[in-house]
Amino acid sequence: MDFALIETLRWEPEAGFVRGGLHLDRLRASAEALGFIFDEVAVLVAMEGIAAGDAALRVRLELARDGQPSTTASPFVAHSPETVWTVAIASTRLASTDPLLRHKTTRRDVYKAARAEFPASEIDEVILLNEAGFICEGTITNIFVRREQDGPLLTPPLSCGLLPGVLRRALVETGAVYEEMLTPEDLAAAAQVFCGNSLRGLIPAMLV
Repeated sequence: MDFALIETLRWEPEAGFVRGGLHLDRLRASAEALGFIFDEVAVLVAMEGIAAGDAALRVRLELARDGQPSTTASPFVAHSPETVWTVAIASTRLASTDPLLRHKTTRRDVYKAARAEFPASEIDEVILLNEAGFICEGTITNIFVRREQDGPLLTPPLSCGLLPGVLRRALVETGAVYEEMLTPEDLAAAAQVFCGNSLRGLIPAMLV
């Protein structure tokens, strides 16, 4: 089955694309690894052509195998500072040896299966484990944990089988987050849990 590469970005009227350079880096790397044509000029033209107005946008960028980019945009609605997501752990597992887990693509069957395990009205995000029982990621976010209130922020290493999220990369590279193998027990006992992606930032979460 063929698939496309995707990036989901936030555009701000004053700042432009938030972490736009890192999104382009990931898209370029995935294109090279998976044999997609990547024309950066064409991609930038597609991105800039849709980013306009005086309100924040959620922009979805899709890259076909032949290098053709397409974009769609919708209003971005930020969550309130008091927001706490309710999260659950799926029985659906990821295979840490699956190379496509390192790339954001339209191949979403495993994430849809995990989501389908819980009522959408009750759960904001669903967390997937790998075949060894270690935490990987959410269906649309990376996972971050503080074991102690004043402890470091931790996130699973890429070797567990997960997407190298753009926000995750920025936090790891600046030393704000450290990689560590995490279990469901770590999640249940954690002082703080966050779901995070480049679109929304870090969102406090509560495991149910």
